[in-house]
Amino acid sequence: MVEKIVTLQKQFALHGLAYFEMCKPKVVFMLLITAFVGMQLAPNVTQELATTRLITMFIALIGIGLAASAAAIVNHLVDVAIDSKMVRTHKRPMVVGSVNSHMAKLLATFLAIVSMYILVNYVNLLTALLTFSGLIGYAFIYSLYLKHATPQNIVIGGLSGALPPLLGWTAMTNEVSVNGLVLLAIIFFWTPAHFWALAIDRIEDYKKAKVPMLPVVKGIPHTKNCIINYTFITIIVSYIPVFTGMSGTIYVVLATALSAWFFYSSIKLKYFPDKTSAIKCFYVSIYYLLGLFMALLVDHFILVYLSL
Repeated sequence: MVEKIVTLQKQFALHGLAYFEMCKPKVVFMLLITAFVGMQLAPNVTQELATTRLITMFIALIGIGLAASAAAIVNHLVDVAIDSKMVRTHKRPMVVGSVNSHMAKLLATFLAIVSMYILVNYVNLLTALLTFSGLIGYAFIYSLYLKHATPQNIVIGGLSGALPPLLGWTAMTNEVSVNGLVLLAIIFFWTPAHFWALAIDRIEDYKKAKVPMLPVVKGIPHTKNCIINYTFITIIVSYIPVFTGMSGTIYVVLATALSAWFFYSSIKLKYFPDKTSAIKCFYVSIYYLLGLFMALLVDHFILVYLSL
């Protein structure tokens, strides 16, 4: 094990940026934001001191982030043949040869082991098990099988990417509750609309790589209808926190504005498209989700302040 760590250190020194890129830092950062919001919204069921709670949050975020990075590296390994055929991914480290597969496997294994050690020993077993299931779900079930088996791949596989806010919740409470599942549901229903917009923009890439994404199999018009449907469902689900008492008026106002923007973007993609409509819808979906979780956070802190 020590020799493997030394080897990793040497390789990382030579190709550090390439390894960092394989961890998909932007995606992981976004996942950690949603996990952090889940942590903040979770009740302090054990009446932990503020300092202890902050330490637990920090440790849990490290564990969750390492697991997500491990899953991302496995995705690079599995998709290297596909990535070489797509404009969006043809310069990834595995494709250009700056990282070899053996070292990538070693790093992914190392990160996964460290992640599980941290979560089991310093957070709780429930969070560790859920995090591990997300890692397996994305890195293997989705990347190896679902992605190539069905045009509904992102719908089924999206569950793994939707886990982080629930992981944040369980890290603080050591239990799965309705509100934690609501946060998961928001991302779960958001994912198809988000990813299918990108798939429409990059449809030729997916055709070339022979990946059965929805627009490739069912066509762009059908996919646009599905984007509108999932956008609408996401918006409906996004109001559930109000009815479960997790958020209040401020969240309603901000969520309504964000929802109008997201829905307008999907309608424009369907009925008033141009060459950039799909990619714009893709980016709007990202800003929508980040804005929505920030709205949950802002509303939460204001409610806490008013209750003092």
